[in-house]
Amino acid sequence: MDMDSFRPGASRRSLLKGAASASTFAAASLIVPPASAMNPASAIALSARRLTLPSGISTGDVSTNSAVLWSRASGPGRLHAVLRAAGQDGEALRGRHARTFHLSGSQARASTDFTAKLHARRLPAGMRFAVELYFEDDHGRRSETGRGSFTTAPAHGHRHGHDSSSQSFVWTADTAGQGYGINEDIGGMRGYAAMHATGPDFFLHSGDTIYADGPLEAEMKEPDGRIWRNVVTEEVSKVAETLNEYRGRHRYNMMDENLRAMYAEVPVVAQWDDHETMNNWYPGEIIDDPRYAVRQVDTLAARSRRAWQEYMPIADRRALRPGTGFEPTRIYRHIERGPHLDLFALDMRSHRSPNTSGLESQATSILGEEQLQWLIRSLRRSPATWKVIGNDLPLGLVVLDGKGQESISNADHGAPLGRELELARLLSAIKRHRIRNVVFLTGDVHYCAAHHYSPERAAFRDFNPFWEFVAGPINAGSFGPNALDLTFGPQVDFQQAGPPLGSPRSGEHQYFGHVKVAGDGSEFTVKLINALGQVQYSRTLVPER
Repeated sequence: MDMDSFRPGASRRSLLKGAASASTFAAASLIVPPASAMNPASAIALSARRLTLPSGISTGDVSTNSAVLWSRASGPGRLHAVLRAAGQDGEALRGRHARTFHLSGSQARASTDFTAKLHARRLPAGMRFAVELYFEDDHGRRSETGRGSFTTAPAHGHRHGHDSSSQSFVWTADTAGQGYGINEDIGGMRGYAAMHATGPDFFLHSGDTIYADGPLEAEMKEPDGRIWRNVVTEEVSKVAETLNEYRGRHRYNMMDENLRAMYAEVPVVAQWDDHETMNNWYPGEIIDDPRYAVRQVDTLAARSRRAWQEYMPIADRRALRPGTGFEPTRIYRHIERGPHLDLFALDMRSHRSPNTSGLESQATSILGEEQLQWLIRSLRRSPATWKVIGNDLPLGLVVLDGKGQESISNADHGAPLGRELELARLLSAIKRHRIRNVVFLTGDVHYCAAHHYSPERAAFRDFNPFWEFVAGPINAGSFGPNALDLTFGPQVDFQQAGPPLGSPRSGEHQYFGHVKVAGDGSEFTVKLINALGQVQYSRTLVPER
């Protein structure tokens, strides 16, 4: 969500120092042989032909027994991984506790922008791994090595856990929006460093992982008159339309050393929203924007989704029915995190109805029937104490799209209409099937908030009370707060917002959420934290049995 009137200048600028920055940042996570081990001639030859990892490494969708490993090479090669059982310090264990897995993944080719993935399966639960990722080229030469770590979720058999089996995670949204990119004057995207410092077990990125529709300039005036200086590349100097321009947005974000450091050690669960393609888009839309030569949003969405799936550490999943969405795989998914936590990451963009104005009496789509039924079935089958739904759009906040409606809610406080009817069906099913302890986590609106929904305050009453927590942005302009639609009885327990288009410079109004789930599931503690690491709000929920 963005203010429609805000359109950064689209003047094209060549790469100022992006390539140099990428090389510098890469050095932080790469291991190279010491110069003393090679004579000068062989060192020069090796440097000329050895593959590098220009975007670092990442892991994602880590469950009790699996993980997706990701990297990008500087040329063609096959991805390989070495996973070693490690202690809490990340160092590999030795002696009888040592366990090592050698795995091979997909081939990095020009057709994938030299990205590659490896889906590691049948891993032991509750184990920390030290990770080494590298590529092997067609001549058998080994690339530089990227190092990281991750921990699989606790085993399902240990329902009566203790604090050592507790887990935590962070969530936020909105990276590099409103013209705010990588500013080396302030140390880059510092919000990622603040999240990393909390030591989470994983990171839920709730959408707007890039801003494909927000060109970046080398210098931009902030609302208070100061000058924000961006590292810029050719691909980020205009709105993205080509596949390479969408890929370039992802490459750009991964030039930031804070993001790269966190992604190497904190698994990502990525969602996509609108800015991966363009602001407030919906399937079938014809764009009325002079910045775009391509006017069919479906064409842009297919390119943006391909780039997003290439760059995010997400496993490929078959569509429930071939031909739905924009790719032959679906991106909504269920990630099992042990006996006390299940995560359901939604796709609220691919199957949505148009952003119409006025009130709609008929049901319109936000999830689509197949995703809605999948979610209800998956929630019913979940034995986890806490069931977290990652909804990349807030449930009750009013978000406008010009004269139309971007949000689920329609600003009418009466009975559900339009997209609200689909949400009503979900909430009624949760009540009918006695599904307990459902918590919604979201971003999108560029401020943080805690909302409690209750039927006693609502026009629609066939549901059980629940909480929704909002966090973001992490490196973008601030907005809000937004008005609430009272159809489902929301009440603001807390909210905090920065000034309109406020800068990330201070970190004061950049927000993320932090959740800790107790080892025995007895507590679910949510904190809303700014990019300075300062806790702004905290609430502990206890499970309904």
